[in-house]
Amino acid sequence: MEALKGNTEEVIALANDIRANGEKINHHGKRAESVVKSMLLHSQASTGKKQPTDINALASEYLRLAYNGIRSKDNTMQVTMETDFDENIGDINIIPQDIGRVLLNIFNNAFYAMQEKVKQQVGDYAPVLSLSTKKSGDKVLILIKDNGNGIPAKLVGKIFQ
Repeated sequence: MEALKGNTEEVIALANDIRANGEKINHHGKRAESVVKSMLLHSQASTGKKQPTDINALASEYLRLAYNGIRSKDNTMQVTMETDFDENIGDINIIPQDIGRVLLNIFNNAFYAMQEKVKQQVGDYAPVLSLSTKKSGDKVLILIKDNGNGIPAKLVGKIFQ
């Protein structure tokens, strides 16, 4: 071992590798923790009671959960995610588990549509999902847009079933 022979460059290189690996482990550990927390929140039965909720944080968390879900099945899937949250919304009174489930389903559908378009190898297609929130009077709008294949015409009438 070069380190025992007094090779300080080797020792420094090894220390840098250990530090970089530690940072990666910490990063992925925090990501896994976030996914587990999101899954636990999603799996909790809804109390049916509204509670003050940061809709921006909720939407962001479920977007990340859906993306991690699609990446766990296909780690080659790369999606550009654009967010634009209205910071003036504050907490709103909702049932977070119910809204979270709706968001998760929409995000999953969007990622699926983009994944299908990637499989078709259409030109220089690059998947993009945009998520924004906006306060409009006494309402809050959540806007989700993707550049996937879209909803097949035969399913459009069944969206709200």
